[in-house]
Amino acid sequence: MASVLRENIGLLTDKLTVQLVKDDYLPAFEKAIKKHAKSANIPGFRKGMVPGGMVKKMYGTSVYYDEVIRSVEKELNTYMQTEQLDIFAQPLPLDIDRQLDMNNPEDYSFAFEIGLKPKIEVEPSNFNVTRYKVEVTDTMIHEEVERLQTRHGNMTEPEVVESDENVLNIEFTETDAEGNVVEGGINKGNSVLVKYFSESVRPQLIGKKKDDTLVVQLKEAFEEKEREWIISDLGIANDEAAGDKYFKLTITKVGLVEKPEMNEAFFEAAFPGKEIANEDDFRVAVKETIQAQWEAQSRNQLHDQIYHQLVDQTELDFPESFLKRWIQTGGEEKKTAEEAEAEYPNFKNSLKWTLISGQLMEKNEIKVDHSEIKEFATQQILGYMGVQSAADAPWIESYTDNMLKDKKFIENTYYQIQTSKLFIALEQQVTVSEKAVTPDELAAMQHNHDH
Repeated sequence: MASVLRENIGLLTDKLTVQLVKDDYLPAFEKAIKKHAKSANIPGFRKGMVPGGMVKKMYGTSVYYDEVIRSVEKELNTYMQTEQLDIFAQPLPLDIDRQLDMNNPEDYSFAFEIGLKPKIEVEPSNFNVTRYKVEVTDTMIHEEVERLQTRHGNMTEPEVVESDENVLNIEFTETDAEGNVVEGGINKGNSVLVKYFSESVRPQLIGKKKDDTLVVQLKEAFEEKEREWIISDLGIANDEAAGDKYFKLTITKVGLVEKPEMNEAFFEAAFPGKEIANEDDFRVAVKETIQAQWEAQSRNQLHDQIYHQLVDQTELDFPESFLKRWIQTGGEEKKTAEEAEAEYPNFKNSLKWTLISGQLMEKNEIKVDHSEIKEFATQQILGYMGVQSAADAPWIESYTDNMLKDKKFIENTYYQIQTSKLFIALEQQVTVSEKAVTPDELAAMQHNHDH
């Protein structure tokens, strides 16, 4: 009768040895051979009349192997279910080159290595985190009002550049300091407001018109924030040398946005459905929008702190040798020991978060139903299309149904909603203090930590 022996061979690593006697697999082997004989289609024999010896000669080796391995897997799975072993992945066989001879059936022993999951003890109530708050200033409100006016304004095409508010379509052509075009250099178009240039360059643009040119050095033409954006758009590596590059700017078009008046038509365009009647209420709506944006970023940063508290302050042991072997053999493509060693640190961190979050989701009873996934898909489509409400888009149902046929989308959305729910639950469990910060300070935090 089959049996399974278990022994510890390392940290959170056990060896399971399945012991089979001949009677555990031989009856199944003989039955399988008879089944093949009834269905075999061999020239010279009527179906179902093929001699068993011939069938065994033709198919016996593979059938014998299959039945032995099937018996081993059955005993192994039964043992793990009975013992309720909480393991990583699947057991890894230690007898990968085992040869089986159907002409000499015998008792067999098959050894497997298993990696056991560590015990996790996490108590979010012990964590201290900070909620960073940005105060919405009158300057922020003024800048956002101007942005909305520009967005909903009417674009005109004056002949010459007259003010900082002009929009210039510019062809950037890389040159040397003397303005000679660099062979094979960068050549790309962009659209830039005059006010985005540095104060020293802006006067040189006033009076320019279509097809006029100007040679500039990036670090002189733009302040740091705007320069980073220009450098990124031009596809230049953002290092110390990037700002030293010279470009000839060729104006291909001069534009100017005629800003709308502060009236109900503009208010409705900027905030559809809010029924804003006057400028004061409009500025209140702008302030609320800005506040919501900063609060969302603050919440993201708070979640990042919780994530690091959970991962950095929770000590977990792992069956490293087992997991490295699994990295080598568990994927579609085999990997070398060196590749597994290099991948292991990131793999371990990801695995650590999976274990911790999994336990917390179970503890907090985090669930996601189909209606939430459908609503997420609907809102995503509305955002893409720039539509405020599903009521304004009768076609949205068919678009949503198509998205819900994508298995990968379903899986990613499920995980995204589930993780979001978990962090919202954890917000109520950790100890939170508040601290006022500037927009740049909070933006820097977001830039440095993104999970």
